[in-house]
Amino acid sequence: MLRRYPNVGEPLACEPITKGLLNHGYRVSTTRGSYFLKHHLDKKHIDDATGERATIVRQHHATQRLASLGVPVVPPLTDAEGTTVTVIGDRCYALHPWVDGLHRVGSQLTPHQSRRLGTLLGAVHTALEQVMPVMDADGERGSPDGPLPAGYGSPHAADTFALIDELLAAARGEGPRDTPRDAFDELAVHRLVERRSLLEQHAHRRPPTPDGPATGWVHGDFHPLNLLYRGADPVAIVDWDRLGVQPRAEEAVRAAAIFFVQPGGELDLPKVRAYARAYRRAAGADAAELAAAVHRVWWERLNDFWILRWRYRLDDRRADPQFPAVSALAVWWTREYETVCAAFTE
Repeated sequence: MLRRYPNVGEPLACEPITKGLLNHGYRVSTTRGSYFLKHHLDKKHIDDATGERATIVRQHHATQRLASLGVPVVPPLTDAEGTTVTVIGDRCYALHPWVDGLHRVGSQLTPHQSRRLGTLLGAVHTALEQVMPVMDADGERGSPDGPLPAGYGSPHAADTFALIDELLAAARGEGPRDTPRDAFDELAVHRLVERRSLLEQHAHRRPPTPDGPATGWVHGDFHPLNLLYRGADPVAIVDWDRLGVQPRAEEAVRAAAIFFVQPGGELDLPKVRAYARAYRRAAGADAAELAAAVHRVWWERLNDFWILRWRYRLDDRRADPQFPAVSALAVWWTREYETVCAAFTE
């Protein structure tokens, strides 16, 4: 891999990066310094390495253009042939400069830094509007107010009830399992039963599919593990694999629900308010846009069990530590819906 790149030196060490859920990353040390080697694994929408390569190249071009506008990103290095993606077998790789920095969650951010976070995401959205082509729902050039991608409608409670029944059976040990039940399973059963009751009460509040939201290119996965800080300053937004066209305010709400969730499942509303005001100013978003996003993301969270699906369907427990706060947030958010909405819109 390194032989393809001029002036990066001879390899000395290659250490896997333990953080991150979707891709493999490595810190490569050479005689010239350190680099981040990314092995792209997520093929949810990709059928082959050729199609995956084209998608990654588009992401790389986006970060290169964003960097020219002063957005803190880390574009990949270009190899001797002028390309940024290496395909070896059916695997795609990219080499980036190494950036020293730390990840920070909302509890580590001051109110001022919370405002800066909202300003940064708003700047990302407005910069993407400048550097990316206008796309329609099929990924073709079209109107910025065109239809959303197929399947963008909000989840149906009936489908969620069926999923809850499946997950309850697994959590209760009502199927073949190689491991004994533990405290996580007990919590999962409690939260699944609780969530089914909430959905029965609030099924009538399912949001309609938006017909004219403010859509645009978004990062797609803006959360603490994809933002590096050096001191008080954000220095790098990484992992652009989910770059795509979506209602932009929903990314702002999802990000806040990750950054500012507390261990008990509540949101730090003063910081959310500071963040949201800064985002609205930077992105030119109005209160109605944020209110619609709050409604859709709340409903999304109420119907979402991705951590339990990973555990019980895939036997993948990497996300288990997130479950207590994430599952409690859906309950608290439902109870405090009006207060949460006010924090994003006032």
